[in-house]
Amino acid sequence: MKTNFNTDEIKVVLHRLMFAVTTFIKWLACSVVCGVILGLIGTFFYKLLGLVTVFRETNPWILFGLPVAGLLIVLCYRLAGETRNTGTNLVITAIQSNDEVPVHVAPLIILSTLLTHLCGGSAGREGAALQVGGSIGNFFAKLLHFDDKDTRIMIMCGMSACFSALFGTPIAAAVFSMEVISVGVMYYAALVPCVVSALTAQSIAKYFGIAGTHFALAELPDFTIASGGKMLLMSVLFACVSILFCVALHTASRLYTTYFENPFIRIFIAGLLVIALRFIFQTTDFLGAGAPVIASSFTARCAWYVFLLKILFTSVTLGGGFKGGEIVPTLFIGATLGSFLSGFFGLPAGLCAACGMVSVFCGVTNCPITSLILAIEMFDMAGMKYCALCIAVSYLLSGYYSLYNSQKIMYSKYRTEFINRNTH
Repeated sequence: MKTNFNTDEIKVVLHRLMFAVTTFIKWLACSVVCGVILGLIGTFFYKLLGLVTVFRETNPWILFGLPVAGLLIVLCYRLAGETRNTGTNLVITAIQSNDEVPVHVAPLIILSTLLTHLCGGSAGREGAALQVGGSIGNFFAKLLHFDDKDTRIMIMCGMSACFSALFGTPIAAAVFSMEVISVGVMYYAALVPCVVSALTAQSIAKYFGIAGTHFALAELPDFTIASGGKMLLMSVLFACVSILFCVALHTASRLYTTYFENPFIRIFIAGLLVIALRFIFQTTDFLGAGAPVIASSFTARCAWYVFLLKILFTSVTLGGGFKGGEIVPTLFIGATLGSFLSGFFGLPAGLCAACGMVSVFCGVTNCPITSLILAIEMFDMAGMKYCALCIAVSYLLSGYYSLYNSQKIMYSKYRTEFINRNTH
């Protein structure tokens, strides 16, 4: 039997194959370079954060320098011409609408986050990671004369790399950068760059002794109708608290802006309020990121007010203009809330803390796939059925609230319907 070969069809197939291969080589090279550079930057930043945290813990008097640190932060942004920096929202907007993330944002956010942690502001570090990664990714794109579409991928690539270096959860970091921009739509074109850069950056960080975020879960009960029902009820509370945290952060920011239009006065007042809160409640547990409290919540039941105070401290800090991030405080809130609820539901504190962490994270970011992967990377497969249930319920019941005002919900949480709306 004679076969007829269509020369034009063969050319089309070969052209597509060559395009796929060259695209793969291009992004492989870019993501490895990006991963190495941001892995080194992330490692350096992580080490500096550790040093300033140790200094603050051994020199508690440094808390009184928080208002002055705030003035320095605002001054640095003013001198750099960044008078309207909106944090992680800046990176999200850049991917959505081709806005630029200036490269000088990287040193600014690193310095301001270090000052916030040094003097005891309640903040995380992932906001810095996403902004540093986004700005460096944008710089690489300009250097290589990428068009708008490839620039978006490069920004996400940088975000994944720096997030991975600081947290040691590379797959969650890769997926988060693709998922957080527009909920319901994943930028799969960025999959290879984000995964490769995240894995590369995490390898660099690991080489320099930075261990990934991991918690061991023990005494896990079998998943039954009774235990699943208890966790279902608990996940409703996780969703409610995720809404509370978003509302508290946005309300604090709005109140500061309403009553103190001058950013210097605003951040100075915020520093004074954090100092006042520390002495009113007679504790330093809510200063900085609060990693020791997160770790202890897996082994001992927390008091009922711990997660509420973290919401208060973080809202006062970030709402006033201090820099850092909201994700680590989110994990703190979820872990301590879950730990507290464990006694009422008769479940292990560690399991409830784990479910609380990923559920509240999902509720405030609207990223269920990232949350599920985060659970796998932080807890292995232990308690995965419980985590998946809580994540699903928290995603549904948290509505359209988010930490990031520029985040878009592309598809409804309640129906198979395209809505394309901003979050609250």
